[in-house]
Amino acid sequence: MIVKNVEKKEKNTVSFQVELDKAEFEEAVNGAYIKNKKKINVPGFRKGKAPRMVIEGMYGTNVFYDDAVDEAAPKAFEFAVKEEKLETVGRPSISNYDVSDEKVLTLTFEAALYPEVTLGQYKGIEAPRQEINITDADVDAYIEEIRKRNARQITVERPAKLGDTVLIDYDGYLDGKRFDGGKAEGTNLELGSGQFVPGFEEQIVGMKAGDEKDIDITFPENYHEGLAGKAVVFKVKVHEVTEMELPAVDDEFTKDVSEFDKLSDYREAIMEQLVKKRTEAVDEDFGYNVLQKAVENMTCEIPDAMIEERMGMMINEYDRNLMARGMRLEEYMRMTGMDPVAFQNMLRPQAEAQVKTDLLLNAVAKAEDIQVTDEELDKAVEDIAKAYGVSAEQIKQAVPADSMIGDMKKKKANDLIMQNAVPTAPAEEKAEEEKAEEEKPAAKKSPAKRAAKKAETQTEDAAE
Repeated sequence: MIVKNVEKKEKNTVSFQVELDKAEFEEAVNGAYIKNKKKINVPGFRKGKAPRMVIEGMYGTNVFYDDAVDEAAPKAFEFAVKEEKLETVGRPSISNYDVSDEKVLTLTFEAALYPEVTLGQYKGIEAPRQEINITDADVDAYIEEIRKRNARQITVERPAKLGDTVLIDYDGYLDGKRFDGGKAEGTNLELGSGQFVPGFEEQIVGMKAGDEKDIDITFPENYHEGLAGKAVVFKVKVHEVTEMELPAVDDEFTKDVSEFDKLSDYREAIMEQLVKKRTEAVDEDFGYNVLQKAVENMTCEIPDAMIEERMGMMINEYDRNLMARGMRLEEYMRMTGMDPVAFQNMLRPQAEAQVKTDLLLNAVAKAEDIQVTDEELDKAVEDIAKAYGVSAEQIKQAVPADSMIGDMKKKKANDLIMQNAVPTAPAEEKAEEEKAEEEKPAAKKSPAKRAAKKAETQTEDAAE
């Protein structure tokens, strides 16, 4: 094989040709013949037994050329990439192929190149970080949710009020005629839950078991076709009204819903759990903002092939997740009324963001000469094996070492960026602090603060 006419183009693409000599091309053509001969019927021969020259005599010498190109292309592309030390991404395309009179095959490839990344600031990036402020009121709210999950519904004889659950029949009429989907019997409805059309639940308030009532409703303008903006009448009958009986919050309640014996211990555990969750959420939000700024600071022209490849990976992941629930992606899109193009357009921004982040982290790992030791790799393999309950050898066979090392380098790069990031007060908190400072009388401001402010201003002026 010979590589020639290598030309780098705009948008990080490259084109080149790979020439296969007569013997190499002949090998590919014969491979295509062997692969396809069982599909070809030739009079006088059993299916799959016709000699190649007979088939070529009937259909032309080029009958196997397209398949031969498909056979030869992967090896030819791999050879050129190694020969020219090209770092390509995505799938290459064959823009043209030519077979000379001497049976020499010339393949013309086009491919996307891994883009050059010019890093901007990635250390010392400032980003807002929320305060972690969990109070007793948050613990109370958590316990209230647990109480509701463990509540009992008690039948009451009084008129219904918001928060009650009513058992009802209803029958809807539009212009005096029943409309599709407007009738149901034995429906439980929590008043105030917003499950029904606006105005429906509020008009049941005050009804009690045995009551019947006509309810006038106008459907919202954005309701589905046929009923949008229409005035209808629902004939409603209430069979039962129940209220929620919440358990008392005491040690007995604690024993029923947790592993603790005392309410005080349970509240302490809830506080720790809420602080942990809030910390994780704040850290995630802070990390996202820091990486976003680092990405914005870098310069890079991303080839479409990288985004398309990432979108393909995301689509496959969606399909696998849906399959685990007994559904295929095609069914999901049909149910949601979404076509493949719309689905891809929905994923594109997320795919682009992921590609940018990967480019950033790879560039930082290279700039900082981040390495992964054999010991670190072995430990990572052991941890994964333990998590999945398989042997380390199985993980090594399933996951290429280069892939694991790449991911570990990116994690180290991410950690480095975060360790050097500077958290700042959220915009609303900062605005309140500045407003409070401005409202203080000048004479009462601390001399130390005034001096610090003056020094800060001078430093900023000098930097500019």
